[in-house]
Amino acid sequence: MYAFIWRKLPFGLAGKLAGSVLLVAATVALLWYVAFPWAEPLLPFDDVQVESGVPAESGNDAPVTGDTPAGDEHDLPYDTDRNNPVPSSSPSR
Repeated sequence: MYAFIWRKLPFGLAGKLAGSVLLVAATVALLWYVAFPWAEPLLPFDDVQVESGVPAESGNDAPVTGDTPAGDEHDLPYDTDRNNPVPSSSPSR
């Protein structure tokens, strides 16, 4: 298809390059101003639902109890209290 378009564009190499740029710009403009605005209501990008297992409290001053911050109730298979342990002695060489 691209070879067919390249062969049909007139005016030698300079005309073919200018025509190619013009065709690409027209395609991008058509997509940007016609196709994407038409398709935007059909796409689910604005349909965001964040749910948690905890019912919503009124206000932002809900008391926090315990050491665990809100939303951090998951069991992790690794220790998050400390980084990689440092060996007590350096290896002998």
